[in-house]
Amino acid sequence: MKEYFKIGKLVASFGLKGELILKHELGKKSSLKGLKAIFIEDRKDSFFPWFIESAKIKNEEEIYLKLEGIDSKESALKLSQKEAWIPEADFKNFIAKSSPINFLGFTVVNDGKPLGEILELIEQPHQMLCRIEINNKEVLIPLNEETLKKVDM
Repeated sequence: MKEYFKIGKLVASFGLKGELILKHELGKKSSLKGLKAIFIEDRKDSFFPWFIESAKIKNEEEIYLKLEGIDSKESALKLSQKEAWIPEADFKNFIAKSSPINFLGFTVVNDGKPLGEILELIEQPHQMLCRIEINNKEVLIPLNEETLKKVDM
């Protein structure tokens, strides 16, 4: 199965012609130049591509996106509040090295024993949590100076 990484969320529609605002966590300004499509999770582990007609930077964390087949405010609203995903190869091209979501796919190790792969990073007001699965159970681990001893790229 192809690996996909969540880069953000389609937070709102913009204008009357079906543009959307993507709030991303890439850690730098980006227009996603060269990216052909974003993916929306239709159901668990099933991603549906939406081809990008145009994209332009709104600010440090947001992009205006025009997707193929979305030509009205009403059709854009149907995609609003959906998470946006991109393939692993594209993810590595657009992510800032200092961005916390750069840890996606890393393995958490405790006393030399692998615990699990970082599946998601959850930003809370006062801390960052990483979500892993241990024995098919969701585990949230805070990322801070006490819990994060070393990063091995």
